[in-house]
Formats: sequence, C-alpha cells, structure tokens
Amino acid sequence: MDARRRTLLKLSPFAITAATTTIGHAALAEAPAVAQDATFNVRTFGATGDGKTVDTPAINQAIEAVAAAGGGVLIFPAGVYVCFTIRLRSRVDLYLSRGCTILAADSPKPGETTGYRGGVYDDAGPAQPWEAYQDYGHNHWANSLFYGEGLHDFSILGPGLIHGKGLAHGTASTRAGYDNFVAEQAGVGNKTIALKNCHHVLLRDFSVLHGGHFAVLATGVDNLTLDNLLIDTERDGFDIDCCHNVRVSNCTVNSPSDDAICPKSSYALGYARTTENVTIANCFVTGAYELGSVVDGTWKKSAKGRGNGRIKCGTESNGGFRNIAISNCVCEGSKGIALETADGALIEDIAISNITLRDTDDIPIFLRLGRRNRGPVETMRPGCLRRVLVSNVVSYNATSNAAAILSGIPSNLIEDVKFNNCYFENAGLPTTFGSGGNTKPFPDWRTIQTPETEDGYPDPSRFGPTPSKGFFVRHLKNLEMAHVEIASSTPDPRPAFWLEDVHRADFFAITAPPQANFALRHVSDLRIFWSRAAKDTTIDTVVDRTI
Repeated sequence: MDARRRTLLKLSPFAITAATTTIGHAALAEAPAVAQDATFNVRTFGATGDGKTVDTPAINQAIEAVAAAGGGVLIFPAGVYVCFTIRLRSRVDLYLSRGCTILAADSPKPGETTGYRGGVYDDAGPAQPWEAYQDYGHNHWANSLFYGEGLHDFSILGPGLIHGKGLAHGTASTRAGYDNFVAEQAGVGNKTIALKNCHHVLLRDFSVLHGGHFAVLATGVDNLTLDNLLIDTERDGFDIDCCHNVRVSNCTVNSPSDDAICPKSSYALGYARTTENVTIANCFVTGAYELGSVVDGTWKKSAKGRGNGRIKCGTESNGGFRNIAISNCVCEGSKGIALETADGALIEDIAISNITLRDTDDIPIFLRLGRRNRGPVETMRPGCLRRVLVSNVVSYNATSNAAAILSGIPSNLIEDVKFNNCYFENAGLPTTFGSGGNTKPFPDWRTIQTPETEDGYPDPSRFGPTPSKGFFVRHLKNLEMAHVEIASSTPDPRPAFWLEDVHRADFFAITAPPQANFALRHVSDLRIFWSRAAKDTTIDTVVDRTI
C-alpha cells in the first residue's frame, strides 16, 4: 500500500477499525470483512468530474460497491462533480480532495418536472401528521444533496468544496445570481447534508457555499462530530436537532440571513426528544460578510454591516436541551447567543464561557421561556429554563435598541442564572429603531412598555425597545451577577438594569455610568454590594423604585 493510501486511512478512523470496533450493541466483527485495499477512487466507477456530466449515478454506484466490500474510503480527486442526491452508507467515508467540488445540480424550476439534464433530487417523502409543528425543511431529509438515514460509522472528510448552487433555500424565494427553486416542489433539493437517526458520524475539513435551507441538518443523530468546517450560506449553518453527544469545534460559519449554529429539539421525529451533551467550542460565527467572500478568502464586509449568524438553542423546542457548553467562540456582526424554549421544553444546565461578541445586530444574550406551544396538545407541559452560567463574556458595540433580555412569563419563571466577569457595551441611546421602511423614532424610554409576547415567536425583535440599556430581566428567580460592567459609547440615560417580577437577586461589583441604574418593579430579596453602579442596598420587597 502506498504512502498516500496510508495517509487517507489515518484520516478515516471508522474504515480502519470497522472489523474490531463495537458500535452500540452490535459488534462490527460480524460485518462483512473490510477489503484489503480499503481505498477506492470514484473515477474508477465512471464519475467524470468534468463539471457538465451528471455524476450522481456513478457516485452512488461507487458508494454501494464500497459498502458491499465491508467499508472504506471513497476518494474524490480534483474536479467538479455535478450531482443530485448522493446516498450515504454505513462504514463508507467520502474523502473530498483539494480541488474537488461537489456541485448541486439545478433543481426543477417552478412549473417544470425535471432539473439539470432531466435530473431530480430524491423524493422528499410523504407528509406526516406532525408536520405542522416545524418548518417543511425539518420534516424531510431525502430531498438533499447528501442524504443518510438509519446509518452508522461514516464520514465526509477532506479539504474539498460542496457548492449548493442548485438547492432551494426557502419557500419561493430568490437570491442574486441564482434561479428560484421552491422547496416544496417535487424533485427540488433544499439541504446540503441531511441525516436522520444515525450514529457515529464525522464531518470534517470541507467547505460549503450556498448550503440551501440547511448546510447540515442532523435529526436524531448521536455521537456526531463537526470539526474544522467552513460554511458560507444564506440560511442556517448547522441545525442539530434531537441529537445526543455532539461536538462542534473549530468551525467558521457566515450566515447573514439566518442562524449559524442552532441546536434544536423539534417534533420532526414524531416524538419529543432532547438535544443533550453538546459542546460548541473554538468557533467563529458571523453574519457580517458577503456570501462567498468567506469561502474565497476575500472576506468582504456586507453593505449592511451586521447580520444574523448567531448561536441559538431553539426555536423548535419540544424535547428540550440539557448539558450544553458553548465556549471560546467569537461572534462578529451576529445576533449573539440565544436560549429559547417556547414549546413546553426544558433548557437546563447550560454553560456559556469565554465568548467575544462584536458589532452585535440585536442583543448579545437572550434567554426566553415562553408558551407558544407548537406541538401535539397531549405533549404540552410547562417549560423550564434553569441553571444557566455565563462567564468571561465581552460584548462590544452592540446595537442599543434593546438590552440583553432574560424573560420568562408570569406563570413560569426562569430560575438560577449567573453572570460573572462580563463586559457589555452598546452604542448609546438610539434616535430611531426598526429597519428598512419600518424605521421609527426611538420613543421616550421612560414610557416604553415592553410586551410579554407569551405565545408569540420567541425572538428579541418581538419585544421592541427596552427601557434599560444593559439587562432587561422579567419573571425570574435566583439571579446572581458579579463583576459585570455596563457601558455605552455615547450617553444613554436608561438604567443599566430593569428588574420586573424578580425574586432573590444578588449584584456584586457591578460597574455602570453614575446615574440611576436599577429600575425595580415587584422585586423581592435584592442585594447590591461593593458596586460602582449603586450604593450598597438590601431590599426585602419593593413595588416600584429606582436606585
């Protein structure tokens, strides 16, 4: 075996251990014997990589052959492989060589039945009774560029590029320079990589340009690793839905119009399942760059300057989130970090640490416990959001329409939240708020009544402006903040903290400009000590007071 093949085998731990590793309750020793030469070349099976021929039949034939041989590495040499749906298989690792591009063939256009050269993506599958509880894209997996269901021990590796040019990225919407494909139309592909009910999956080192509705949609996938991926896309980067034991690390995601890294817990499997034991580390997320400029290395700032590109748990939240650690991440021109439970789910045991946020387009931190209750009536229960620790966070130059929001509802309070060693700076009191043709003068902050939006979509924009500049805290018990500074680049007379229906709150070593910084409405068991933001204060109960 030559040196190149040895190197490729090292890149594929699943292939070289397939005969001896135990997966769950099944010993892989019972699988077909791995071929002595466990590397294969997709060109051997007739793939051309010429950028014109539809290579999907040859690629799928190659994948089946590798699977029949007991597994191995299927190499894609440099070239452009025009494809419709590529069907993944267990124990088959795809290696995208440098200079390799997997190009998503054009989907059928509205009113047509076939796409590029008469091809179509795999059928999306029949509608299920629970489809109304999440978006169309969450309910279907086969209508994708790469598709796998019920598989184990496989990977997509290598420094190549996946270009989703022919994928739909929403419902009847357009994008500059691309045709208009409608996701719900038969034969249309709308995701780059879609996985359902799989385990032991590795995605590493490749790039995705224009990833459709999701660059990666993983639903019910356990022991999933996403490492060193570069995603440059219109919609979501990673949707990690109802998954256990997930590691996201060293990834770059530019998604100006949607979320970058998004753990979810939808009802797409037909039952509520948690997303738990997830680490998101050493990632850069942004919405501030022109699409394509991150993949090509030019890093051109978008004309609007800021975008979406956030890390968000939710909005789909039927099953809940448990044991999530978000650390050592940089968020630039994004919408910050959000924890959202709106559909009866729990969110608990969350650690957010060592985060830098710059030029945030919205608010840096959003914790929301609501009651939208989008799910089967018999599954609805009061949700909870509890045990959240936020430490070592620096946020610079956030827009200042609203403060960081921690908001439960009157009948269901957020519990046990701690902030430590954080710095939050905004741009100062705005003169207008809103965007596009909906810009309005910023109201007198003393008259702002922030709506509850209990049963609405849980997004910061639904709250509108807030009467505070640092934190807006409502319906919460057991809050601790220590060594937290609130600052503004230009004067902002709003108090640093608005507390409403808050019970047992401790503030220690808080810094803010010298003014009235604590607006209290129906607050009990409050302590403020050793702070520059206010004098030492202890309050048993208060209905309406500003300190």
